[in-house]
Amino acid sequence: MEKMNTTPLHQDHIDLGAKMVEFAGFHMPISYSSIKEEHEAVRQNVGMFDVSHMGEIIIEGAEAEAFVNYIFTNDVLTLNDGQINYGMMLYESGTVVDDLLVYKMSSTKYFLVVNASNVDKDFEHILSHAKGYDVAVSNMSDAYAEIAIQGPKTEKRLSEMFDIDLSDISFFHFGYKKLNGHMFLVSRTGYTGEDGFEIYGDPDEVVGLWRRFIKEGITPCGLGCRDTLRFEANLPLYGHEISSEITPVEAGLKYFVKLKTNENFLGRSALEDQIENHLTRRVVGLELEKKAIPRAGYKVFKDGKEIGYITTGYLSISLQKPIALAMINRPHTKKGTRVEVEIRNKLIPGYIRDKKFLKERMDWKEK
Repeated sequence: MEKMNTTPLHQDHIDLGAKMVEFAGFHMPISYSSIKEEHEAVRQNVGMFDVSHMGEIIIEGAEAEAFVNYIFTNDVLTLNDGQINYGMMLYESGTVVDDLLVYKMSSTKYFLVVNASNVDKDFEHILSHAKGYDVAVSNMSDAYAEIAIQGPKTEKRLSEMFDIDLSDISFFHFGYKKLNGHMFLVSRTGYTGEDGFEIYGDPDEVVGLWRRFIKEGITPCGLGCRDTLRFEANLPLYGHEISSEITPVEAGLKYFVKLKTNENFLGRSALEDQIENHLTRRVVGLELEKKAIPRAGYKVFKDGKEIGYITTGYLSISLQKPIALAMINRPHTKKGTRVEVEIRNKLIPGYIRDKKFLKERMDWKEK
C-alpha cells in the first residue's frame, strides 16, 4: 500500500481525536466532533482548517506577468500588488487543468495556490508552457503550511488575540501580519462563503499558530464541513463542477474568464467556439421536494429521459433542504424546469433553481 502524505499538523489532528481519511494522497481529518457542529461553527462563529496540503507555485522573472496571463483565464493586468485573482488554467480544448488563486506580489513575481490533488500535474503543465518566456517556475509546496480561519467573527477574534488591525486587508487582498511572534502571509480569502483569512507560513510556525488557536478555543474543522460549506456557497470542486472533461463555460464560471481583456490565454479559442456554437450543457442549481439526498453521480431525468447528473448534493445543513449542483443538458437548464433524480431506484421530484443558495449571507463581501 502506498504511503500517504501528511501535513505538519498531522500529529495534532491525531491528538485531537480527529476522524482521519485519505484525501488527495494525504492523511487528513474529515471531522473532529461532527460535520454539522463544525459547519455551524463556521457559519455562526469561527472555525479553522488545516489546508497545508494545498500547493504553492511561484512564477517570477521579467515576463512573469505575461506568462501568468497566458496560462490563466482571468486577467492579472488588472491587479495591483497585494491583490488576488481567482480563475482557471485550461487545456487547449478549453477544459480545466485546475482552478487556483493567483497572488500578485509584484509584476515580476506571482504566487499561485493550487489544489492538493493537482500539484504535480499543474507544475508540469506550467513548465511545459514556460518555454520562450523569461520566467523561473518553482514548486514551493513543501516550504509552506496553511491554516484557513473562517466565520463571521474571525476578524474580531484575530484582532483581539494578536492586537493587530486586519481591516486593511479587504476581500481578495493580502498582506503580511505578525501573529504569535512570527510573520505570515495573510489573505482575505476562503472556501466557505464566510468572511475569513488564509494564513501561509513556515511549517513549524504554522503548527505553533494552530496550537495557539486551539488554546484560544477556535473550533478545528475537517474536510467534511469544508465540502458542505463550499457547496452551499456555490464554490466549485475540481473533479465535480470542473474537470479535464468540463469547461468553465459549462460550469457557469464565465465571470472568471476574461475574454474581453485577456486576449491570449491558453484554451481561449475553444471557449469562444463553445459560447458561439456548441454549449450543450451547464451546471445549474437543483432542489428536491422530498427529504432525500441527491448525491454526486446520481442521474437526473426529465419525462423519463436522462438529461444529466448531480455534481454535488447534500441535505443542506444551513437551509435544511435537499439541494444540489447538477450538470444538465440544454434546453432543460431553465429555472423552474421540473425534473426527477434517481435515488435508490426511485425517481424523486424536484426542479431547477438558481445556485445562490446563501445569497442573503454574502453581504460581508462588500467590505
